[in-house]
Amino acid sequence: MADSASLDPAEVAKFSAIAAEWWDPAGKFAPLHKFNPVRLAFIRAEAGAHFAKNGQIDPKALKPFEGLSLLDIGCGGGLLSEPMARLGFSVTGADASEKNVRTARAHALQSGLPITYRATTAEVLVEEGLTFDVVLNMEVVEHVADVAAYLDACARLVKPGGLTFVATLNKTLKSLALAKIGAEYVLGWLPRGTHDWNRFIAPAELKKSLEQAGLTVLKTQGVSFDPLNWDWRLSSDVDVNYMIVAKR
Repeated sequence: MADSASLDPAEVAKFSAIAAEWWDPAGKFAPLHKFNPVRLAFIRAEAGAHFAKNGQIDPKALKPFEGLSLLDIGCGGGLLSEPMARLGFSVTGADASEKNVRTARAHALQSGLPITYRATTAEVLVEEGLTFDVVLNMEVVEHVADVAAYLDACARLVKPGGLTFVATLNKTLKSLALAKIGAEYVLGWLPRGTHDWNRFIAPAELKKSLEQAGLTVLKTQGVSFDPLNWDWRLSSDVDVNYMIVAKR
């Protein structure tokens, strides 16, 4: 795999070491399994409204996104790629970790889903001239070496009229307390060292980088953990987790 400016080998190695656990809902990726339904619902609703407005899809269809292509960059074990394929997207999952890709490919085969998985980077896909109707960029930017270069490459992968979804963590004292210290050291939800708070990024900074990459930000959406129901929900609070939708 070709080197890329945004690639951080230490981060790739960190997630490669636990690649076999991606599909264990009680394993090291348990928080993502809990987080997944709210992410999926948000992506489906926003993409559905956007492409229905353009007359490209029927949002009420069983597989509403048939005929559209989707790239899940930093796909890990395929936790988002598989449900996106079930919704009709032609899915390409890309990850810098060969181990992650092998795990994702094996699980998709078991699930009977025709997903194309590649051990590669955004920059390599740009060099190949590939573009997609939707580019998912979920919980990745806080793990890359050069955020601006990475987002610029990802933006080039979005077709004109297409969408990108970026999910990450805000750089606040609240996120330090909850997403770093609480999640990794107090509650043990994540392996210690999963996140570096210094790499978290404020919504305004992320929005600026996306706009500089030629995209128009449509929406910023907060996501909060509800301790009473022990679940995640969409909220107006962007202090910790948030998602941004942008179009080309």
